[in-house]
Amino acid sequence: MPTSPLTPQFTTPHDPFQEPRREDCPWCGSRRLRTRLRAPDPLRHRGGTFTLDACGDCGHAFQNPRLSAEGLAFFHRDSYERQLEEFAGRILSARAVRRRHRAAAWRLSRLGEPESWLDVGTGHARFPEAAKEFFPYTSFDGLDPTARVEQALLEGRVEEAHRGYLTTPGMAARLRARYDVVTMFHHLEHAPDPRAELRAALTVLRPGGHLVVEVPDPACVFAALLGRWWLPYGQPRRLHLVPRANLCAELTGLGCAVLVVDRGAAHIPYDLSAALALSLAHAHPALHLAATPALALASALDHAGAPLLRRTRFSNGYRVVARKGTGGRKGTG
Repeated sequence: MPTSPLTPQFTTPHDPFQEPRREDCPWCGSRRLRTRLRAPDPLRHRGGTFTLDACGDCGHAFQNPRLSAEGLAFFHRDSYERQLEEFAGRILSARAVRRRHRAAAWRLSRLGEPESWLDVGTGHARFPEAAKEFFPYTSFDGLDPTARVEQALLEGRVEEAHRGYLTTPGMAARLRARYDVVTMFHHLEHAPDPRAELRAALTVLRPGGHLVVEVPDPACVFAALLGRWWLPYGQPRRLHLVPRANLCAELTGLGCAVLVVDRGAAHIPYDLSAALALSLAHAHPALHLAATPALALASALDHAGAPLLRRTRFSNGYRVVARKGTGGRKGTG
């Protein structure tokens, strides 16, 4: 009797911070798996290596064995988050991040003026803060597994703060049909079960509401060229890399109309500079100083090449905009 892709097949567990290794793809159930990447935690908060397997049938890439709930909690601790944010700040300035958020909000302004908006994986809620410029009459709420969303509430960047995942027991039921727009900017790759997270997102959306998902593109050429130094691999915190075809097919199967598939807007110009910074993460401070000109050159190359690369398979991400409540794929952009 064939097994369902929703019924994992596991081998013997060996690590309390990791679930047992599975022998089938969590997306399609295929057993044709190959190792795509073995890499340590680049910030060295924990020894050992983490493995990403890829499915030979659907192309889905996933951490295998996956972090357990205890492991996820460990890597979401505030001390780790702060150090990760410090590293990210060396790659993309706060000004560059705000510019990206404003550009995303401007592109989404064609959705009209929604009454309510949930930003999932919001962190410090910098996207809602930037989006209010384009949606002054919209109520923005935030959801995040860390305490950052609660701080964002205190600082007025969101009107309601929800801590956890959409799949946290009771969360989707409590927020059922409350929102006109749900955004997931680089959240789905961190979710233990991305398909369940998508279903929960549609639960909290009103009929006709819009779901916006932006994730790393596992087909990016930089992933093959840079290997373990490709920042979007993000081990051990990124659990899934979902191919565009899989995400669009899933949303269509859930009764959504896929309105936009945008590779260009989702590209973040940091591949070369981030790879160099990762390789120097634990180098002697003197080497950091000596590498400053090289880092500046890598960043300049990232930004100079971005207008061209974002139109090709070198783009490191993609964005999907879907509308709930209609069936069939309506087109791409």
